[in-house]
Amino acid sequence: MAKNALITGITGQDGGHLAKLLHEKGYKVFGIIRGQHNPRRQITEAEFPYVTIIEADLTDQSSLIRAMEVSKPDEVYNLAAVSHVGYSFKNPQLTVDVTGKGVLNMLEAIRLSGGEKSVRFYQASTSEMFGGLDYNRPGKGYDEDSLFHPRSPYGVAKLYGHWITKNYRESYDMHASCGILFNHEGERRGLEFVTRKISNAVARIKLGKQDYIELGSLDPKRDWGYAGDYVEGMWRILQQDKPDDYVLATGETHTIGEFLDLAFKEIGIDDWKPYVKQNPAFMRPAEVDILLGNPTKAEKVLGWKRQVDFPGLVKMMVDHDLKLES
Repeated sequence: MAKNALITGITGQDGGHLAKLLHEKGYKVFGIIRGQHNPRRQITEAEFPYVTIIEADLTDQSSLIRAMEVSKPDEVYNLAAVSHVGYSFKNPQLTVDVTGKGVLNMLEAIRLSGGEKSVRFYQASTSEMFGGLDYNRPGKGYDEDSLFHPRSPYGVAKLYGHWITKNYRESYDMHASCGILFNHEGERRGLEFVTRKISNAVARIKLGKQDYIELGSLDPKRDWGYAGDYVEGMWRILQQDKPDDYVLATGETHTIGEFLDLAFKEIGIDDWKPYVKQNPAFMRPAEVDILLGNPTKAEKVLGWKRQVDFPGLVKMMVDHDLKLES
């Protein structure tokens, strides 16, 4: 029997990758889209004709209950969030309502619709919950037992979603699991995120459409992987007999400067400094200096490991944007 899967955040980077993966595995895929006139709807329907769209909103529990009744899911993947860290400082209340309380609304929708014993729930947690502080294990990275210290409204909201998922698992014996994903990027990433902002700008500079790129701090170190690899980990988490939490990461960090090095080399430029300007407007009130994950548990229990390395990721993104902008 084919399984049904319900995905929130279907129009986002991970939602697209996950929809494709589940379709290829024989699932019937349902995707939640917010808003009657969401401009992303037509794009999603054109790219993923096998996804059944349901109009609902994480801030409206009644609409989520209806989505449960329509989709009758075996698995629910909660990927929707106000996910840009910088934006969360400008709109903290919206971030909390969607990214934090929205998780509670989805869990309650599952419970109130009678699915607490039959539906498997995945919550998209994030490395931003760690915050880069209390980093007392150099070289080993954050794992499932590391301390949390979020440094943004986004990180705080995600931490609430993480803990309320654990609470429902323990309170109602729900098969509810969290994937603590470190930075995962790719060609589907939004242009507001620094990696895609760089790859797109590099392509435009190569094609003579742009002269330079404006960025904030170039020093933060991130554990960057490919989003297509990470959705495989999400699926594997929900196939386990027992619910649990897992860190998905590459186990290595790179600076934004290193990303610039590789991206500009793809277009034959060794010295990117003349093409990069730092703009204080892109500096965050509280910066996270380093995020490094330890995926040992996921590798041992799930048999998951990233497939695309860092240079391969950068090349993939630049090549995609060169084609897109040509």
